[in-house]
Amino acid sequence: MASTTPPADLDDLLALASAHGLELDRSTVRTEEIGLDFRVAFARSGTEDWVLRIPRRADVLDRADVEGRLLEVIAPELDAAVPDWRIHTSELIAYPLLPGTPGLTVGADGTLTWNVDMASPAYAASLGDIVAQLHAIDPAAAAGTGIDVQSPADVREGWRRDLDRVSASFEIAPDLWERWNAWVAEESFWPTRTTLTHGELYPAHTLVHDERISAILDWTTAAVGDPAKDLMFHQVSAPPEVFDIAVEHYVRGGGEVGPRFAEHCTEMFAAGAVGYGLFALQTGDPAHRAAAAAALDPPPEE
Repeated sequence: MASTTPPADLDDLLALASAHGLELDRSTVRTEEIGLDFRVAFARSGTEDWVLRIPRRADVLDRADVEGRLLEVIAPELDAAVPDWRIHTSELIAYPLLPGTPGLTVGADGTLTWNVDMASPAYAASLGDIVAQLHAIDPAAAAGTGIDVQSPADVREGWRRDLDRVSASFEIAPDLWERWNAWVAEESFWPTRTTLTHGELYPAHTLVHDERISAILDWTTAAVGDPAKDLMFHQVSAPPEVFDIAVEHYVRGGGEVGPRFAEHCTEMFAAGAVGYGLFALQTGDPAHRAAAAAALDPPPEE
């Protein structure tokens, strides 16, 4: 269970769950408020623990429908568990709590609590194995769920388009602008195939048991796209020799990597502020816009 305090609107949450046939023990309800698209709550009903996702905005509903269909496709294909949406409406998504401990939790004050060592060879091997299984799923079957589908050319062109769109609305530091455009321009970085990807595969979205991945959460950003996305965070946060273990298991499971795969992961992670800029434009939220502006044009280091 999450260790955050009970929500101020506890009665409303209980009523929302009850209206969907889920009677919660009020003493167990806890919320996590950091999600950009969904508010998340944890609670017990009878003898079973549940996760509740409450949409923050109407624009996330269509993507949630796609996510629900995708979960049905991928669940039989992975050794790790994925959410089983027992309740899925425009007001509430709920599923039984999955096995394991979050690899990373973020407190309401932004405090990070790591529950997995990024230097763990076991975690790296598990990650490589599961990403290989995910990327082996037929892209055509995934496309039938309605997720975005990109060709290798689309992936690269998408970054060019995103850079132009963000630069039209934000100031971008010259060194970042030069770095990102050089990355997009260099042919040797880019994938020659696209696969079904999770899109935000990092420890906060993985549950672990005995240093191995037991479940994967939050498939909102899944797409047929650049395979590097699913190993990017590990590449920038694990020691090089441990990342090599993940890649070894990935390739052993059928994954393909180019000669500059690790560098490509580094550059993609470094371009994360571009995605945040797009999110700020999508939501129109002044706080997100200010944070994106700071990331895209950071003050010089003293």
